[in-house]
Amino acid sequence: MTEHQHRLPAGPVDLSALETNTAPGFDGGKKKGKAALFALGDDLSTLQERLYAEGKGGSQRRILLVLQGMDTSGKGGVLRKTVGLVDPQGVRITSFKAPTDEEKEHDFLWRIRKALPQQGIVGVFDRSHYEDVLIARVRGFAPPEEIERRYDAINDFERELVEGGTTIVKCMLHISAEEQKTRLLARLDDETKYWKFNPGDIDERQKWSAYREAYEIALERTNTEHAPWHVIPSDKKWYRNLTIGNLLHDTLKAMRPRWPEADFDIEAERERLTTEAPTR
Repeated sequence: MTEHQHRLPAGPVDLSALETNTAPGFDGGKKKGKAALFALGDDLSTLQERLYAEGKGGSQRRILLVLQGMDTSGKGGVLRKTVGLVDPQGVRITSFKAPTDEEKEHDFLWRIRKALPQQGIVGVFDRSHYEDVLIARVRGFAPPEEIERRYDAINDFERELVEGGTTIVKCMLHISAEEQKTRLLARLDDETKYWKFNPGDIDERQKWSAYREAYEIALERTNTEHAPWHVIPSDKKWYRNLTIGNLLHDTLKAMRPRWPEADFDIEAERERLTTEAPTR
């Protein structure tokens, strides 16, 4: 499995032609996949700690992981199983819901800018600025000319982030309508999952074709060299988690974060510790 295994090629997008219940690049099943993700944890955590330390040392580099997908596609699962492998002090997770009245008074990117990760941090967007060209398009929350403007605004915004030191990893969690139905029914069959069920999810499900079209347009229009999209087969939860874990690992490894050098005299501090007795 390589970093570019699921990178979306340039050009028109047909999500119906991309498989959802598959595990390309991995030789093994669920048990082996879970073990592979767990085995990735130590190295992933070390690389993330180096990035965090770099930030404390003044480096402006950071990562922004964008998770988009239909309801039940597994954004929460990725947060728990994959992002949960690293030190939480170096992670900032933001879940975007419907905009507040205050947020509606500003440009759609206003609330996004407020949630961007600081230097050295792995920021994760559970939904993101893409909601403003997805649900806004399907539900008619903005006129067509405004939606068109937003595609270009997003590309300019992401280029600005990259030029400022942010590495963007965009993942569309791709599930089938059949798998979504199975997962929604599972929530109704288990009292411990009632809290996850939202009757509105069924209303949104009725617009499946419209959302697929909105995703295809958004993916095509914002799949740039500086911030490419990855379409992750997500019917198999374990494969989804492992694939994003590998993406994060490959991204951090390519960044080659380094421990910052000491900004103090090491030998002098060593001598102080070995020769000076603590006072009472």
